[in-house]
Parts: sequence; structure tokens; C-alpha cells
Amino acid sequence: MKDWIEKINAKIDTLIEQKWMKKLRISGSVTWNLFLLFLVFALVGTVFVGSVGAGYFASLVKEEPLRSKEELRDQIFSYEETSEIYFANDIYIGKLRTDLDRRETSLKNVAPDVLNAVLATEDEYFREHNGIVPKAVIRGLLQDVTNSATQTGGSTLTQQLIKNQVLTNEVSYERKAKEILLAMRLEHFMTKEEILEAYLNIIPYGRNSSGRNIAGVETAAEGIFGVKAKDLSLAQAAYIAGIPQAPFAYTPFTNTGELKSEEALKPGIDRMKTVLYRMKEAGYIDDAQYKETLNYDIAADFRGPEMRAEDRYPWLTYELESRAKDIIAEKLAEDAGVDPERLKTEKKLKDKYKILADRDVRSKGYRIYSTINKDMYDAMQKAAKDFQYYGHTYTGKGKDPVTGEEVDIEMPVQVGSILMENTTGRILSFVGGRDFNTTQVNHATQAYRSNGSTMKPLLVYAPAIEYGVIGAGSPLVDVKFSIGSWSPSNYITSDERGLIPAREALADSQNISALRLYNDIINKRPADLLVKMGFTKLHPDDFTNLATGIGALSEGTTVEENTNAFATFANGGQFVDAYMIDRIEDQEGNIIYKHEVEPVQVFSPETSYIVTDMLRDVLTKGTGTLARNTLKFSSDFAAKTGTSQEYKDVWLVGYNPNVSLGVWMGYDQPRTLYAFNNTYQQPSVRVNKLWGTLMNSVYDVAPEFIDPPTSFKAPKNVVTASFCGISGMAPSAACADAGLVRSDLFNAKVFLPTQPDDSLAASSVVTIKGKTYNALPSTPAEFVKSGGAGINQAFIKRMLGRLGGNPASLLPKNSTLSNSSVSAVDFPADGSAPAAVTASVNGSTLSWTESSNDVVGYRIYNVTNGGNTLVTSVLESTQSITVASGQAYVVVAVDITGLASPHSNVASTGGSDDEPDPEDNGQETIPPTTPPTNGNGSGNNGNGSNNGNGSGNGNGSGGNGNGSNNGNGSGGNGNGSNNGNGNGGNGNGSNNGNGSGGNESGQPEDGSNGGDNSNTTPPETSSR
Repeated sequence: MKDWIEKINAKIDTLIEQKWMKKLRISGSVTWNLFLLFLVFALVGTVFVGSVGAGYFASLVKEEPLRSKEELRDQIFSYEETSEIYFANDIYIGKLRTDLDRRETSLKNVAPDVLNAVLATEDEYFREHNGIVPKAVIRGLLQDVTNSATQTGGSTLTQQLIKNQVLTNEVSYERKAKEILLAMRLEHFMTKEEILEAYLNIIPYGRNSSGRNIAGVETAAEGIFGVKAKDLSLAQAAYIAGIPQAPFAYTPFTNTGELKSEEALKPGIDRMKTVLYRMKEAGYIDDAQYKETLNYDIAADFRGPEMRAEDRYPWLTYELESRAKDIIAEKLAEDAGVDPERLKTEKKLKDKYKILADRDVRSKGYRIYSTINKDMYDAMQKAAKDFQYYGHTYTGKGKDPVTGEEVDIEMPVQVGSILMENTTGRILSFVGGRDFNTTQVNHATQAYRSNGSTMKPLLVYAPAIEYGVIGAGSPLVDVKFSIGSWSPSNYITSDERGLIPAREALADSQNISALRLYNDIINKRPADLLVKMGFTKLHPDDFTNLATGIGALSEGTTVEENTNAFATFANGGQFVDAYMIDRIEDQEGNIIYKHEVEPVQVFSPETSYIVTDMLRDVLTKGTGTLARNTLKFSSDFAAKTGTSQEYKDVWLVGYNPNVSLGVWMGYDQPRTLYAFNNTYQQPSVRVNKLWGTLMNSVYDVAPEFIDPPTSFKAPKNVVTASFCGISGMAPSAACADAGLVRSDLFNAKVFLPTQPDDSLAASSVVTIKGKTYNALPSTPAEFVKSGGAGINQAFIKRMLGRLGGNPASLLPKNSTLSNSSVSAVDFPADGSAPAAVTASVNGSTLSWTESSNDVVGYRIYNVTNGGNTLVTSVLESTQSITVASGQAYVVVAVDITGLASPHSNVASTGGSDDEPDPEDNGQETIPPTTPPTNGNGSGNNGNGSNNGNGSGNGNGSGGNGNGSNNGNGSGGNGNGSNNGNGNGGNGNGSNNGNGSGGNESGQPEDGSNGGDNSNTTPPETSSR
């Protein structure tokens, strides 16, 4: 070895001695020195450039605050997560509207193929780098500086996380510098698994099958393939992992949720193949897996179109979103130390917290659990959709919301309905309208309208019973009155029932009696009770306006408020506020809101039961009988109908021990519903049918709940007591003799009829045009009902009160409290003889026209062959009788003073009618036709007459000394009146029955808009 080294050294020495080697040595020395010089310059330049770069980098990030570990982690994990809504029993409905749909997940719930695909595609050095990859940063910088057509990127997952969660997508060196700085810092605060999990939850993935923008791998898996992220196949994982590079180019769905065309799908599928290749190159899959998956038909896995919650359940989605915002706004205000009551009065403050609440509801991933029963809700939507009798759809002009052009718009009859559980206030279901695309107004919760006569039990009858003013059957005054130019009327404007039981007045929805009763209690401010029952839009005038008693509210009320108030009666007088959101949970399942039931006692249990018992009559014999007949089941229901002015609104609210259902119908732009009745039936008939139809629909899905086996039970202080029907006071002997004693329910705690009746005095009476008057000394006895009673003037004044009215209307024949032996006032006779009538014969029926307005009866004479025989005398309400054939007759009218009219024409049953004998001069000259009326004269005795059914001439003589007609004939007025046919007692000659047609069952009652009743069109048919 030593010899070998010596030989090499000798060789080197020989080379050095060469001449050319000497020149090379000099050149090498120069080159080396130059190299050293250049190296020095390079190092100095590098330091200089590095210093400049560092300085520039520092200038770029100088405004970036030094974030703490906690602050940076909070920002990274602050995901905007989509809130979800649920039916009752935690049945999923869908997601609330949001700009970005996202649902958080964890790494353990993500398929390993997804993790490998993301790392192979987006960050192959993820496990090794400290937030950035320097060569990738330099490469990206050079590409940017040289404006290279190829941009390979260079952002690690950590950098992308910073860009999406902390910074913005702004394209600038400043943002990039901050991104690099924060990425390196973040690597010290988070583990690789935390960074990867956060990335998978925030990265955008295009659109899902409903067309909604999505972010996060869990949302992408469900929205694109309909599976959980943990169940994604290799092909599906590769497809999803490739989307973030160009989310809207690679996503398979359009913004409407439709699958793209085959050509439009190709870029996303090609990107999936690229991801698979990189997975193979990185060793995550082998060659066999790669080839097998490369040919997989990924398009077959794309899920079909999915309707959004707002498309499937638009009314419900928007309503829950709105209510959730209100709840969160109050919570945010309370957390900030703001009194929630201020939100109700300070608009700017309310707007501020509504904006904050809107942001939270859309982005914080709340789970909003509603009270809505899915089966009931679906059933009611279908029943409402299939209903055929809403009314006519008009066409009007409106603006297209997109183009702003004038277009034709449909204006159908709208509907609003609420079903709620009485004891809890849970809203179980509702109908928001006919078509959400026509109008987005929820007519069950947002539309404020006049509630018509459904106001009566809430504001008039229940308070009057609570204050101890009336019992269920106490008499009310149904006599017209005027205040200035306002003259309210009942549904049928000519209907005036005088003294009427409260129960009947409510069942038939008489307006005048309700207004008079409200006038008696209005100084107690019963509208304050409406506030306690949740009416939110009352104006100061609503507390003092008399017309409020029949629903003439300044702004109106909603179906929800109105129905909620009626449930107070079902709850024994406790108002339980209706609600639709049971609880709200955050992303971790913590309950941040839970509804608490807080009952408010409004009425006593006694009042509530009495009103309920009165409202039972509405369905059995009042304006809601058609609704009851529509039901397919029997339950203890109470209800009230309502109609506003000109039939612009129709209502029906009913309840049983478990549930309350309210229904409203009307146009968005108020107009009469009373049109096209031949096609759709009358408005009140429609709402009766719709109420029954909706109630049947929920009964079909929950019969045991909708039809409970229990019924309303009377509290112990609800008692049945007797009273005088026309005064409401304790029965007197005169009242009993007149047959006017009644009995009904009272609240023994506040009112029982104990003061003796003082309304009646002995009197003889007559009937004119269905009203009873005191007989005059000169009134012919055969038309007098003696042994009766008259109402004293003090009582009349007390009953009519400050509103006044015609005393003669207190006891009309159509009043159920009228009695032919009771009179209120004297008739103002004109002192002139009545006008002659015209008689005619049809077969065996003799009839005649009416005479003057003071006529008390008619006398019929047989004038055959010149005879002058009195056949019979009948009361003024009778205008036909049955007569013998082959005879001739004339008719004479007699007024209250005893004056008689000229004879009518001669009407013959066997020949043509003849004119009166000119020698008679048209005057009655036969002595028997004018019987004495003094106290000692003889009367026309005999067996009386059977009015309307032929003659029954008396043959006896004598008579009472008081001029009364001691006949035993049967009475009963014909001519279509609703009179009885029983025996007339004690020679009164006739027995006027008490029956009379009233408002028709199922018919609306009155219009009330500022108290102006203009419903004058009579109903077409009667359903009673």
C-alpha cells in the first residue's frame, strides 16, 4: 500500500512540472477566487432579499392581531350549522332556510376512504408539515409572479382551514401572508386530527339534491348520495373528495335540485378518477381497487330530487322559523340584560334583536321541536285542499315579483284554521291558506280580521254572567235602537223579538240583545278580559265602542287568538296561551328553551260552564246545527258562529273537553262572500261544513283524542233556579198566572233571582201585527183577551234603558216569552174607520186582503139570498177561513177602537163574486155585527169559532157582564203564522201560539264593522 501511494505522489509531481499545468493552476486560482467572490455576493444578496422579503412579510401581517390559543380554536370550531325543525314526538321535518346547509360530524363517523382521498388530493404531506409546505409556497409564488398559465396551488389543509374560518377568500398577498402565519401558529394549538376534522366540516361541496348550497362532508354524503359519511363507498368518497377544487362545477345538481345533464356531469366524474389515481400513487388503494372503481357508474348513486322543508311544508316551516326567531330574540335580549317587555314597545330595539336572532337561527344548528302532530297536520291539509265550497275565485291585477310587470293574479277565498289542545295550549295542527304560491300570509296566525259574532260569548255573555248581571236564561231586550246614524239590526233586519232568553239570543246570535247587554256592562271595561285572553291588537276605541260587542274591532284578531280565547271556557275559565314550539336544543343537545304553561284565571269555573252550556245550543238548535250534522262522531261540543259586515268574514269556533277548532273564511282583500250561492251555498253554510270536515279529518287519525269519553261537568255552585221569564226576577203570582215562569242555570256565588217580580199588572189585551197592546174600553169583546196582564211603565223604562226603543216591540208574537194575555203598551189609534178589504174564494177557502194597521180582527157575514148572518170573528192575523159551498160572503175589518170598515165585495163559493148592495153604502148596518163592549152588555155567546177551519156559529144567549166572549171554540191563527192549535181558554176566542221562525240554523248573524249592520239579504234556504 505504501509503495502504491508513493507512485501516485510521483505521478502528481510529474504533472505539476508540466508547462500547461502551470497555466491551469493560475486559471484555477482565479476561478476559485471569482467563485468565492460570487458566493459572497450571493450570500449578501440572499440576506438582503431575505431581509427585504421578511420585512415585506412583516408589513403584510403587521395588522394581524396576535390571537390566543382559545380565540383561534373558537374561530376554527365555529361552524355555521343549519337548524332543523321537527314535528311533535321528534319526527324530522327538515332544515330551515339558509344560504348554506351544514351538519357537523366527527372523524370517527367518516369513512376511512374519505380521509385518504382528501389527503391524497389536497395535502399529501399533511402528516409531516407544520402548517405550510415551503416549496409549494415558493412554487405558487413563482407561478403568480410569472403569471403562469398553470396554477398548482400550494395551500395545505391547515391553510384552507384558516382561509375559510378566520380570514376571507380575498385574493391578495396580505391575506396569503396572514394565512401562512396563522397556519403555522394553528399547528401549535391543534392536533392533526382536530385540523382534519375541522376541515371536513367546513369545506364547501356544491349543492345537494334539493338545490341548496352545502358544506361539510356529512351534509355532502347525505345530500348527494343519501347516506351517512361513515357509509360512503370508495367511489363515493373519491367523488366527494374531488368536489372542493371547483364545487359548483363538480357538484352533480343544479340550483333547483335537478340532476345535471350527462355532459355537465363529466367534469365531476373525471375529477373523481383523478382522485382515485392519486390515492393509488399514494398507496391508499392498490391497482385492482383502482381499476375496479375507475369503471364504477357513480351517476347511479346520485340521489333523486329532495323537496326542501319549505317546499313540502311551507306554512309550517315559515311559522316555526318566525316563532323561533321571536324566542331567540327574547333570550338574547335577556342575556344582554334588556327587559324583554321593551321589545314589545321599542321597535328599533326589537329590530336589532330580531336581526341577531335571525342570524343565530340560521347558523347555529338549533333543533326546533314543535307541537304539531304530523298525522293531524297532513289530514287537515288534505281536507282543506279537497273542500269544494270555498267560493268564487276572482282575477285581479298585480306585479310580478321578479319582472315588476303587471300580471293577472288569482284572488281565491282564503281559509285559516287552528286546532289546539285546551289544557296545555299546544297547537296540534293548522291550515295557513289555500295555496302558498298565491300568498305567503298565514291566515291562521297572521291575518287580523273582524271576528263578528264569535265575539259575543267572549266579551258580552261571559262577562255579564261573571259580573252577576244575568243567568243562562235571563231575559234580554231584542228591540231596535239608534245611536246617531247607527241603527244595528239582527241578521234578518225585520227580526225583532222583544224580550228573549239570553240562551236563545246567543244560540240564534241576535245582535240587538247582545248590544243592549253589552251596553249594561261596558262601564266595567270587559275588553280588559280580552287582553287577558291574548288579544294583541286592541285599540283604545275597542274598549269603549259599543259595536265591539259584535266583533267590530279596529284591527281585528287572528284565528289563533280567537280559538285560544274560546279554549278558556273549556279550561274552566283559565286562559292557557297557545304555543307551537315545545323546546329548542343547541348542537350539543342542551335545551336552551322550554315552553312553560302558565294559566291565567279569566272567568270562574261557574261562568265557563254556563257559557259552555249555552253554546251547546248553537250546535243543537242554533246557527251551528249544520256543523254538528256534518260530524261523523258525537262529542260534547260547544260552539259559536260569526259573520262580519257584508259577509266579508265567516267564522266557526267550537270546542269539546279536549280540543278547540277555529275556522275562518274570507278574501285577502275583503269583499262579500255572499255571491255564487247557487254554486257554493251560503257563506255560513260553507264554514259550517268546513268546520265539520276539518274536525272529521283529525278524528280519523286520532279518534280517542278528538272524541274524549268525558263531558263538561257543572261546578257545584251552578244551580237551576226559577224566575219570571220577562223580568228575570223571582216569580210572582201574576207571572205564574200568565204562564211566564221559566228556569235555567245561574251562578249561585254571584246571582240568583231573589227579588220578587214587579213587571205585571192586571189588563185585557189585543194583538196587532204580532204585538200585544192594552185593550181599550171600546175594543169589541170578541177580539179581546181578557184576564191577562199588562207590563207596568216603570218596568218598560227599566228594560229599554238609555238606548230606548219601541215599547210595543217588547212582546212580539215571535218572542218565546210573549203571551197573548200580556201587553206592554197602548196602541196609538188614528180614530178613522179601517179601509175595506177585498175578498175572494178559492174552492172552499174564503180569503181577504189586509186592512189598516190598527185592525184587531175581522167579521165574516153570510149574505146569501140577501141574508146578513155573522159567520165568525177572527183575529187580525187570520186572513182566510173554510166556508160552505154555494154561499156568498162579505168581510168587515174592525179596529182597536171598535170602528168597522165598509163591507168587502161579495165572494161566492158557487158563482161569481158580486159587488155590495149600493143601498148599503158600503156600511155595516146589521145590529149583531157590533156587540156591546160596556161592562154590563150581553155578549155573543156560543161555542166560538174554529178560525180557518169553517164556521161554528153559536146558538146560545147571555154572556158575561164584562162583555167577554164566553166561547169554547178552538183558537189558532192560520195564514202561515207559527201559531198553536190548542183550545182557546176561557172564552178568549183564540189561542195564539208562541212559535215563530227565527234565524235559520247555519245562517250568519250580522255584519259588524264599526257597528254598521248591512246584511239585509234574506237567506235562501232554511236548514233548521
